[in-house]
Amino acid sequence: MYAKMMSASVLGIEGRLIEVEVNISSGLPQVNVVGLPDSAVRESIDRVRAAIQNGGMKFPLDRVTINLAPADLRKEGSAFDLAIAAGILCASGQVDPERLADTLFIGEMSLSGSIRSVPGVLPMTELARRSGIRRIVVPRSAMAEASLLPGIEVLGISSLSEWINGEAEEEPEGAPAGFGRKRLRSLKRPEGEPGGDVDLADVVGQEQGKRALLVAASGMHNLVFVGPPGTGKTMLCRRLPTILPALNDEEALAVTKIFSVCGKLGGERTGLIRSRPFRSPHHTISAAGLIGGGSIPKPGEVTLAHHGVLFLDELPEFSRTCLETLRQPLEDREVTIGRARAVCRFPAGFMLAASMNPCPCGGEPSGKPCACSPAVIARYRSRISGPLADRLDLQVELARQPLQGLVSGGGISSAQAREIVAGAAARQRARYARHGFQWNSQLQGSHLRKYAKLSSDAEALLQQVYDRLGLSFRAHDRILRISRTIADLADREAIRAEDVAEAISYRCLDRGVLL
Repeated sequence: MYAKMMSASVLGIEGRLIEVEVNISSGLPQVNVVGLPDSAVRESIDRVRAAIQNGGMKFPLDRVTINLAPADLRKEGSAFDLAIAAGILCASGQVDPERLADTLFIGEMSLSGSIRSVPGVLPMTELARRSGIRRIVVPRSAMAEASLLPGIEVLGISSLSEWINGEAEEEPEGAPAGFGRKRLRSLKRPEGEPGGDVDLADVVGQEQGKRALLVAASGMHNLVFVGPPGTGKTMLCRRLPTILPALNDEEALAVTKIFSVCGKLGGERTGLIRSRPFRSPHHTISAAGLIGGGSIPKPGEVTLAHHGVLFLDELPEFSRTCLETLRQPLEDREVTIGRARAVCRFPAGFMLAASMNPCPCGGEPSGKPCACSPAVIARYRSRISGPLADRLDLQVELARQPLQGLVSGGGISSAQAREIVAGAAARQRARYARHGFQWNSQLQGSHLRKYAKLSSDAEALLQQVYDRLGLSFRAHDRILRISRTIADLADREAIRAEDVAEAISYRCLDRGVLL
């Protein structure tokens, strides 16, 4: 007998429909799985056999062939277990196939018959809804995650026997569904995000650094702080998420899908992620860990930081290979990874925040004797290539603070800064609404020329600085974007010479202050 069930897998961060075909014919007891399964899929047969038997049903003692279509797509993971079990029970006549029509199954099975959750439930549910599938059966622990999307019936089960006996838990009838509704509480904070106990007011002094942080957050500009140890570089960067506006519905869905695919939503999957991600990988990370990779490509840290912040502490300590791989995603806001069997595109619209010392020992220019030779300092700073430095919009030097500055109070708080940033962000959303982007950092080509027009004195100033410092076209355009953001912070449409002058002051690497 023959039966066909629907399941799904994840390719990149998008769901992919998989047909699970089961055929039972006479012959020696044997189970074959075809359709490019990986070892986890091949091992599913032992899990499914034990789960069916322990659930009070019979595993057929015949020849069983299981095909996962499309056959040319590599299948990996344990999400097909439940669909395979359902197909075997239908093909052997133990379950009515009509009962399972127009249903998609997702879940891993244990030997006892209980159903475990798998990564990527949200993008699989989105795919099922887009494909017109009426119902989806998921582990009960993933039911809240699958229920985030309206327009599809969600059944949650905790064991195979519970499903067979018709005891699946349904989404409450009439309950509101969709983005941001009352019943959907916020998820636990994404892994790596600072808690609520940090505030911008904790950083005393460093008013220039706080101003640069405000400009960077208002336009989602890349930022690097340069200065000796103990000047507050890391403190400032770690407070960047506390002043960023919350994610809107579209951004929240995209971020939640990414964390779902990577299995980083945590145990309580009860709502969309509303706070912007903050990722801070160690400098020993590999290029594949940073950008993504694998035989079947998986997202890296730049994708996990999508619509949020990627913080690289001690930037020159990262390998040259890792740093150079950032150049393309910083420009294109996505990562394309090609393999023999698949090409995946991962979103990477992140803000890069970084910190670095002026030399390996950190003595220069803090006033302490520097133990580094000129050759060592040159080699240390050369790890940040010119093309990468060009892509860092704000390059801010932080000096050692005098003692009297450390006891004078913290100044602006995160709540106050967030209100200022929200006002600038609202002006940008209104200005670019019909163009399909939101931030000044995304201005390019004709849009940049249209919305970042300079007054005559501002244009003359920028031309003079461009010639004197030998800036690249990329650095020129980034100064324009920063100037646009500074004007937005002042609630002005016109860009003045003082806006351009402030933007130029944030380019310490171009000005040769350190190099």
